[in-house]
Amino acid sequence: MFKKPVLLALSGLLLQSAVSVHAAPVSLQAQETARYALATYPEPLIASLAKMISYNTVADPAVPFADNPQHTGFKRYLAQEAQRLGFDFHDHGHVVVIGMGQGSERVGVITHGDVQPVNPAKWARSPFELDRTSEPGKLLGRGTEDDKGPIATALYAMKAIQDRQVPLSKRIELYVYMAEESDWEPLKQFLKTHTPPQVNITIDAEYPVVTAEKGYGSIKLTLPPRTALPASGGPVLQRLTGGFFGSQIPEDAQAVIDRAPAALEAAIRARAQQQKGMRYSYARDGDTLTVMALGVSAHSSKPEDGVNAISMLADALAVQPWQGTQAADMLSFLNELVGTGIYGERFGQIAYRDGFMGPMTVAPTVLKQNGSALELNINLRRPQGKTAAVLQQQVTAAFDGWKARRQVPAALQVQIGEPWLQTAAPQIPTLLSVFQHYTGMAHPQPVAIGGGTNSRLFPNAVSFGPAMPHTVYTGHSEHEFITEKQLLLNLQMYTAVLIELAQ
Repeated sequence: MFKKPVLLALSGLLLQSAVSVHAAPVSLQAQETARYALATYPEPLIASLAKMISYNTVADPAVPFADNPQHTGFKRYLAQEAQRLGFDFHDHGHVVVIGMGQGSERVGVITHGDVQPVNPAKWARSPFELDRTSEPGKLLGRGTEDDKGPIATALYAMKAIQDRQVPLSKRIELYVYMAEESDWEPLKQFLKTHTPPQVNITIDAEYPVVTAEKGYGSIKLTLPPRTALPASGGPVLQRLTGGFFGSQIPEDAQAVIDRAPAALEAAIRARAQQQKGMRYSYARDGDTLTVMALGVSAHSSKPEDGVNAISMLADALAVQPWQGTQAADMLSFLNELVGTGIYGERFGQIAYRDGFMGPMTVAPTVLKQNGSALELNINLRRPQGKTAAVLQQQVTAAFDGWKARRQVPAALQVQIGEPWLQTAAPQIPTLLSVFQHYTGMAHPQPVAIGGGTNSRLFPNAVSFGPAMPHTVYTGHSEHEFITEKQLLLNLQMYTAVLIELAQ
């Protein structure tokens, strides 16, 4: 599947320069049906989305998928909605398929119905209640952008096509996978016995068309407890924690310092005030100081959209050397090898970039106590251009150097995933043509993203929305939304695209 990196880069660049040249105009029938969808289905679409949002489809490790009432309830709603709209419905366990029409040739629309964890305390209303009023023009809720908004939009695009009795030669199938955010293995097993459509679009990323995805990787640092406290009786960094889940840029982090004099607090405050996008609060209990950092959460594939509370708090504490505790060792690792940048510039030789896929990104996402150990998880998103073996060696070399300098019995686990590039999907010119028609953006070209979608598992698959280019992607954040304007633009584009691909 993968070619040598140089060939991959060249093919990606050639693809960018060639695809839009042959893009055909959007047919009148596609335009008219999209106008019908926009005139007829905004409120039913939003109502369907509201119902989907109401199911808390976060994976629960303590409850098997088949026994999880939120997951089974969501699938039951999809079955009822499919029947009401006039589509066929097939339940394959972790995967449901909603189909329209007949034909040996098929067009697949790939989505997922599960969502990432969420902190309800950070929302104006429940994240599992569609909120149309807190911020007028926005539809707030977990899954509005990733990926229940796209599911509801695809359903009503199909409904508009059916209403207008558009003649199609291909069957349209909407795939809803229920574990995309947590476990891809059930989908891989499903596809071993299920023949997927010949052409597929994933609606779980960005416009105009995503033809490349960085490889997902992770670094896990584990520190044992330390007992040699500073002999001077000075300040002690007792605790350092932060983050919520592995694919979210952490919004929260906290440090607890014992024997903290007023001068130390003043120094930390002064350093923290130099940071952009951060808010801090401070609390005292005798001579114990707690520093609470608040950044901005984001999808970990786009760390530039967030402000990493773990990295920034570590930097704010870099006002003196720290010794003698796990937290002190972790602070040393963060400040020496991670820093406040997002490209791995301090992490030995691991930083690099590709002309099409962009730079490697390195983001600490979760820092927590696990029994007596302190664990840090770092999320990597890597482009083509280095082999996994070389990158692993470079990560290990940087870690070994720090470990020797710090003289701490730390342990490291490294996982390096592969980047993905699609160069042969025949539908790319059609997707670009529809996008250009409905947005007015001239000469759109394929793009690469840091995230990973199920496009990798389906033949001739590329991603088409739902997020506009050069906008903040809110999926995985604690402020997830889609605007009503964008939802309805997506409805028009999905309606037109499905007609063009299925005729």
